[in-house]
Amino acid sequence: MAQSANQNTVRSEYLDDKTQQTIASYDKLGTDDKLALLYYVYKKMGASVTPAAPAATEPELAPILMEDFYNLSHENQLNVMRDIVNRADTDYSHAYGALKENNQLMVWYAWAQAMGETVVGMPEGYNPSDALNNALGSIESLEFEEQISLLREIASGMGYTDVQPIETQAETGKTASL
Repeated sequence: MAQSANQNTVRSEYLDDKTQQTIASYDKLGTDDKLALLYYVYKKMGASVTPAAPAATEPELAPILMEDFYNLSHENQLNVMRDIVNRADTDYSHAYGALKENNQLMVWYAWAQAMGETVVGMPEGYNPSDALNNALGSIESLEFEEQISLLREIASGMGYTDVQPIETQAETGKTASL
């Protein structure tokens, strides 16, 4: 069974209720609405997303996503994005799933910045659904740090990896030994 990139299928417990609810709204969106939401968030937040952790990103770790991707047709780029959102078992989704959250955010940021040019743009005449607008409004109402935490959580829930999570102490009932 595919796991999300951070190996967790349960959302982080450290997020407050409002952020958890916003993530739940995002999770209910269809694939293309999820992609549109990411695009809108990155366009509205601009360059503040990646500089939130400038030393924590390493674009050279994902040449398939940061170089090869740009050479694909726009139709194939869209399919790659959909595969990553849906955690499909593909080379691109594996490459994404192998990244840490900050690098995953950097991938989406780079793609959003190039949309409509070297990356497939929003379809002409696209009308966001009410659910997408509501989710976007919820994100906009969060504080900046909450928005970054939410984006990390969303980004880490994408991509494919077959690495299995390590059982927690709560699951095993055993304490870690030195």
